[in-house]
Amino acid sequence: MFAIVRLRGGVNTRPETKDTLQMLRLNRINHCVVVNEDPHYRGMIQRVKDYVAWGQIDDSTLALLLERRGRLSGNQRLTEQFIKEKTSYNSFAELARSLNSGATSLKDLGIKPVFRLHPARKGLRSTKKTAAQGGDLGWRQDIADLIKKMR
Repeated sequence: MFAIVRLRGGVNTRPETKDTLQMLRLNRINHCVVVNEDPHYRGMIQRVKDYVAWGQIDDSTLALLLERRGRLSGNQRLTEQFIKEKTSYNSFAELARSLNSGATSLKDLGIKPVFRLHPARKGLRSTKKTAAQGGDLGWRQDIADLIKKMR
């Protein structure tokens, strides 16, 4: 699965890019979504690559994201008690492993697909350069580090 984090605002953004960001449910800065790795999402990511950071998310980071930032409808926190009662999983780690393997989805469990993160601790390097150029945008091998900074 890919984790996509929006890092730039929408001023002077082309309409096609704005539409793609809305389709990805990235309506604000510091919002994160987790999507499957398929050609449709890859094309959408390619369109918004100058506004987001993305990378493959591992099980432990997804479990951290669900535990700290997971929300249910009505803006209620996602708790381990809810996971045990309403699903067949016993912990955030099991749920994250299942989500990452594709056995279940956030929509099936009633979990909101958008994770609202804090601004990065100690700031970002640059929101105008790609990760390869020394900035924060684009493909990142270490997306887990960025998410942990924004937890």
